[in-house]
Amino acid sequence: MMWRYSGQGRPDFALEPGDGQESVWDYPRPPRLVPDGRRVQVHCRGRVIADSRRTYRVLETASPPTFYIPPSDVVAERLRPVPGRSYCEWKGAASYWGLADQGGAGEAIGWSYPESTADFAPIAGYFAFYPARAECRIDGERVQPQPGGFYGGWVTHEIVGPFKGEPGTGQW
Repeated sequence: MMWRYSGQGRPDFALEPGDGQESVWDYPRPPRLVPDGRRVQVHCRGRVIADSRRTYRVLETASPPTFYIPPSDVVAERLRPVPGRSYCEWKGAASYWGLADQGGAGEAIGWSYPESTADFAPIAGYFAFYPARAECRIDGERVQPQPGGFYGGWVTHEIVGPFKGEPGTGQW
């Protein structure tokens, strides 16, 4: 039987958040942008890629938040465009970024929406990074990657699921 989330309240299988926690099942559909002033850092191969206190979180039902970092807080010369494109019904067409020192064989460590949709205009040109491919931290806490490989959600102690990307969630 295929289960489909309607966006109307937290499902029975969702974990109950504790004090200071958020359930991804309380996040909205369609997703919402929320400014975040905590320190967000991204490192790869021991080098700083980004460091910011001016980020946005995208909150989307069933997924851990994804953090978007302004280009002025990203060391752009350490990145280069890599092949690949995808389309998000909410944010628009994504472009992908790899490490500049990887030559032509590098995988994407992040993405951006050069021209986002009107509702997500504040993050146009901002960068997001995969915690599975770069060391990402929020106020010093090491972020765990969202399950599933493709997704870029940032799992921390303050987030409870289950999360899209875990086994058996393909129909979410």
